[in-house]
Amino acid sequence: MNLPNRITLVRIFLIPLLVFFYLATFVPYGKLIATVIFIIASCTDFLDGHIARKRGLVTDLGKFLDPIADKLLTMSALLLVVADGTIPAPYGVICAIIILGRELVISAFRQIAATKNFVMAADKWGKLKTIFQDIALPVLMLLAFNNTEVMWLTGTALLVFEIIAWSLIGIATLLTIVSGVNYLVKNWSVLRAPKGEQNG
Repeated sequence: MNLPNRITLVRIFLIPLLVFFYLATFVPYGKLIATVIFIIASCTDFLDGHIARKRGLVTDLGKFLDPIADKLLTMSALLLVVADGTIPAPYGVICAIIILGRELVISAFRQIAATKNFVMAADKWGKLKTIFQDIALPVLMLLAFNNTEVMWLTGTALLVFEIIAWSLIGIATLLTIVSGVNYLVKNWSVLRAPKGEQNG
């Protein structure tokens, strides 16, 4: 197994640790540790892809593992901050449904494209969506840490931090919708094209 795929596997193995430390209230600073784990895991997403492209190590296994690792990491962190109310109800559930729904639809779309030899590359909206998700989720996890373990922010400072955190996940959710719609519109011909036709 090459280096990029090993890095991807590390990201997958970090997810259970992320969930454990976030939920383990008996562990001091558990949510802070979980936040650090999320940041490290997110960084491996950029690292494995960069190494694979630079060294010509792109493999079918990597193409299979990388999106799975990304989605598991994002959804695990999102569900954690939704479940504990860090994103106020019902907005947290709405964000989770939109983000999860988008990933399921696009994943199904890519499977169809693969059977017809279509190449569906990520665009700028998808990359922006990922960037905002990777920023919003650790900020929300820090907010949960503040609210349940160490009250390092109170009063006006806490309110400002909450507004920033909720705004970031709101923007990430909006970008999720925009990128999903854009992706479907640009590649709608995949559903009508005969098998074996190349996307050009």
